[in-house]
Amino acid sequence: MNSNRREFIVTSTLAVAASAIDSRRLFAQQPAAAPAPPTVPVFASLRRNVGTFTARGGTMGWMVGPDAVVVIDSQFADTSKMFLDGFKPMLGGRRIDLLINTHHHPDHTGGNKVLQPSVAKIVAQENAPGLQRKQAAANKSDADQAYADTTYKTDWKVDLGSEIVSAHHYGPGHTGGDGVIFFQKANVVHMGDLMSHLRHPRVDRPAGASIRNWLVSLEKTVKDHNADTIYIFGHSKVGAPVTGSSKDLLALRDYFSAMLSYVQKGIAAGKSADEIVKSGLPAFASHEGAPQLQVAYDELSAKRST
Repeated sequence: MNSNRREFIVTSTLAVAASAIDSRRLFAQQPAAAPAPPTVPVFASLRRNVGTFTARGGTMGWMVGPDAVVVIDSQFADTSKMFLDGFKPMLGGRRIDLLINTHHHPDHTGGNKVLQPSVAKIVAQENAPGLQRKQAAANKSDADQAYADTTYKTDWKVDLGSEIVSAHHYGPGHTGGDGVIFFQKANVVHMGDLMSHLRHPRVDRPAGASIRNWLVSLEKTVKDHNADTIYIFGHSKVGAPVTGSSKDLLALRDYFSAMLSYVQKGIAAGKSADEIVKSGLPAFASHEGAPQLQVAYDELSAKRST
């Protein structure tokens, strides 16, 4: 696999029939929204056999090395099938050694079962499978799920010869079970939904999310890597890139800092949650979606979610 950023389109009858609705609009705020028709799937190469796949849902990552094959996240069942159809020529008959879930949301794990027959091991942070099961029970979709069989609390690492892959849990952020995945030799980091680029991020408070710790996690992630690191984003505004640099992570940190400050000032001024939510977040009006000011209000007021 070459190491430039060349993109190529994988065509299939499914892709031709698909509509052009961009997936990155989906699942910004609602965990159980019905899937919309998929867009044309795209594989993009980054460097050292590592790349991305976009269709509908969270950005997938992949690595096809001489010693192992790794996939990060699985989108939905239909787009996971598109991924597998396009990925098979790269596999050369090999299995996928590792499927790593960055967290439990269905736009990242909904295709686990589709990939499972081709996968040797599924890995996730230890809180993620329980959250996925709870979500599946609520949606009555357990029959459609495949769960991680290998979990970690804070750190996990495997030496695959040509690449070393590790995962780190920085504590509650987007959910209570997020993992940051690092291809050490390629110096590529998959952020999952801990990174939402130019769009208002979803904060899943019922699943253990924390805005205050999320912004700290972004700062720690930047400190744990270097200026040459390429970051893969879980979601981006339509038309914006799904990869970037530490500057993008720090921009999201600043977004959360501004959000908390804005809401805290509203609380101090005696404004109700409804008043704060209706006022929006003017400094980030160009972001896609809607800011989760109610969640920020609940966190700052120490209200417990149900």
